[in-house]
Amino acid sequence: MELVVEDLACARGGVAVLEGVSFSLAGGRALVLRGPNGCGKTTLLRTLAGLQPPLAGRVSVAPEAIAYAAHADGLKPTLTVAENLAFWAQVYGGPGIGAALEAMNLGELSGRQAQNLSAGQKRRLGLARLVVAARPVWVLDEPTVSLDAASVALFVAVVRRHLAGGGAALMATHIDLGLKEAEVLELAPYRAQPRQNGAFDEAFA
Repeated sequence: MELVVEDLACARGGVAVLEGVSFSLAGGRALVLRGPNGCGKTTLLRTLAGLQPPLAGRVSVAPEAIAYAAHADGLKPTLTVAENLAFWAQVYGGPGIGAALEAMNLGELSGRQAQNLSAGQKRRLGLARLVVAARPVWVLDEPTVSLDAASVALFVAVVRRHLAGGGAALMATHIDLGLKEAEVLELAPYRAQPRQNGAFDEAFA
């Protein structure tokens, strides 16, 4: 399993924000995206997850290999913790929910409706979906938002198990997760250059 990105250009709101992005991510590896707010981290992740088309370039990855976790936790509020995980396990065709409940310390909350969880608990439940997804490439946008230090440690342990099992993880995060094995990709060098007025005029000549 390998994710290969070649000369990728991405846009936000119809305006190019990144161009020329190239990297590969093999099983067992983690890659952390870094860059200032607004540099295009979320746009790149959404493009890799197939939620928006690239402007140029190519993304090569096995069909249905990616599990994407965004800022929103994607929970059904009236379902319990266990019911939410069971739903996603059925969608993804993944394993049972026991490992996911244990991994993110949700066992005691399994019967509670998602709408009655704290922000941190909702985030833990959203991340537990990764465990039931059984997909090799995790694409994660600020996964530790709303998590306390103990919950961040749980998440890092989940990522390490995923990598040890041959999976890969691509993450945008502002904090140091302590994943010494993770490589870093700085996005600043790939920021798209503003178009000159002449170039715009030529396009309609």
